[in-house]
Amino acid sequence: MQNKNPIIDDLLAAALPHVAFDGWSDATFKAAADDVGVDISLARSLCPRGAVDLAIAFHKAGDAAMVERLGTEDLTDLRFRDKIAAAVRFRLEAIDDKDLVRRGSALFSLPQYAADGAKLIWGTADAIWMKLGDSSDDVNWYTKRATLSAVYGSTVLFWLGDETQGHTATWAFLDRRIEDVMQFEKFKATMQKNPLISRMFEATLGRVRAPAARPMQDVPGQWADDVKETP
Repeated sequence: MQNKNPIIDDLLAAALPHVAFDGWSDATFKAAADDVGVDISLARSLCPRGAVDLAIAFHKAGDAAMVERLGTEDLTDLRFRDKIAAAVRFRLEAIDDKDLVRRGSALFSLPQYAADGAKLIWGTADAIWMKLGDSSDDVNWYTKRATLSAVYGSTVLFWLGDETQGHTATWAFLDRRIEDVMQFEKFKATMQKNPLISRMFEATLGRVRAPAARPMQDVPGQWADDVKETP
């Protein structure tokens, strides 16, 4: 992954061999800076939280590899649910060493970094939906990413403990999780055909909109009444 500053890429590459022994820790960060020959003060100016920032960069590099592969694989004949499964599989196959993810999971399970971990998983789900052409701009934008985040998170945990040849057990687990989501979506669609429920839905969630680029603000979403047409 190409970061804004190539030194971050160098630090990340140098850190990976140390993670298996020291985790995403300050010791790893200092060792990476030493290996690259970068002054530690410069390294900290680029990564203020040290190895935490490198762990985030590692996750985003996996997302980038997945997106790149989705752009080269021919998924035309697949059902949409199978495209989703393929994307999650590509994301996991972008990882060469499970220990890097295992150590990252331990890091982001800490209370002070839990929000970062949740944001990363959400970002992975968002990258998948965007690459597969999701055009929703209402509450479905959120529910799609929330359900896929849950699927991805549970699949990663299963994959970390999977020792079957070719991770066949993981892909079967993934298919079952996606089938559960599909059944929920069918139930939701059936319920929304009910006039009363449809009106209740519109009254409570009908005005929710997906995030949009808004100058000087960083908000998770917006109400329909907040959207102003640009001239």
